[in-house]
Amino acid sequence: MKKETTYQELLEARGVNRRDFLKFCSLMSVYLGFSSAFVPRIVRAMDTKPRIPVIWLHGLECTCCSESFIRSSHPIAADIVLNMISLDYDDTLSAAAGHQLEAIRKQIMKDYKGEYILAVEGNAPTKDDGVYCMVNGDSFTNMLKETAADAMAVIAWGSCASFGCVQNAKPNPTGATPIHKIIKDKPIVNVPGCPPIAEVMSGVITHLLTFGKLPELDRLKRPKAFYGTRIHDKCYRRPYFDAGMFVENFDDEGAKKGWCLYKMGCKGPTTFNSCSTVKWNEGTSYPIQAGYPCLGCSEPGFWDNGPFYTRLADVAFLGTNTNADKIGMVAVGAAAAGMAAHAVGTAIQKNNLKDETAKKEEG
Repeated sequence: MKKETTYQELLEARGVNRRDFLKFCSLMSVYLGFSSAFVPRIVRAMDTKPRIPVIWLHGLECTCCSESFIRSSHPIAADIVLNMISLDYDDTLSAAAGHQLEAIRKQIMKDYKGEYILAVEGNAPTKDDGVYCMVNGDSFTNMLKETAADAMAVIAWGSCASFGCVQNAKPNPTGATPIHKIIKDKPIVNVPGCPPIAEVMSGVITHLLTFGKLPELDRLKRPKAFYGTRIHDKCYRRPYFDAGMFVENFDDEGAKKGWCLYKMGCKGPTTFNSCSTVKWNEGTSYPIQAGYPCLGCSEPGFWDNGPFYTRLADVAFLGTNTNADKIGMVAVGAAAAGMAAHAVGTAIQKNNLKDETAKKEEG
């Protein structure tokens, strides 16, 4: 029987040195929220376990998730991410097409029954017998159900697959439906974002490989390791929010000085994602750092919760009922009160000093 190639064997054949390999394992441990004690476990899994067969389907989507995935770093995608999985079927990235490619999908389903992962990018149109997205003469909805039947688990890449996204926007003429509402008998992990961060995508795969199961999920089936905190909580502009210093328009002095973008429609206070920690483009930046308000693209219904540049109605301030309308006034009032108190205190000190000097002179 032919021995399955492990991750490390494949990476060595592709010229990836041990140092870069260990760096990748360490970064994945950090991203997943594990202590350094888990690094050897990740290394051992990649050293010994064969690659996971993956079937990657595309429904109604714009391919931005694939674009993000192939740009993963630490090291680059060509060396790590695309080699972490046995990506045997992807009708966007595969060289084969048509009947030849569909034969490959059928063969994987047969040879790896119950062992392969189904990755889905995009959602399924359910109206008019699914005619709005057809593959090989059949609806994508039917193809999705067929492929999911013997899958080990399902990964919904991006907000289209996770929640429906813009195709699901009112009045939703095609009946675009997220994956978890169609596939209900399989473990599903949602990895939302438009698109999701590349390292988040590779982190989910790393967890599956290391532990043989999906990572811990929140109530929306998102990995807590990457969607457990709000962007607002780790945003470098947070001090400006707390101080009531907001950008009022994109050309004002506040925008130039990097003040909080809340009043420009930033959804960071209600959006759970890793943008402010993992960031994009090899950790270079993220939308807020580039001066653009967060749209909340990893949250359900963000496409209908517009307009994008209108601020949220109410965001609690420091655990109280005070909202952003009052923050500035509170901050200014506190500052004024502080200055007044300082002035009074200084005057009292001066008067006391004068009294003491007068008494000494009289004595």
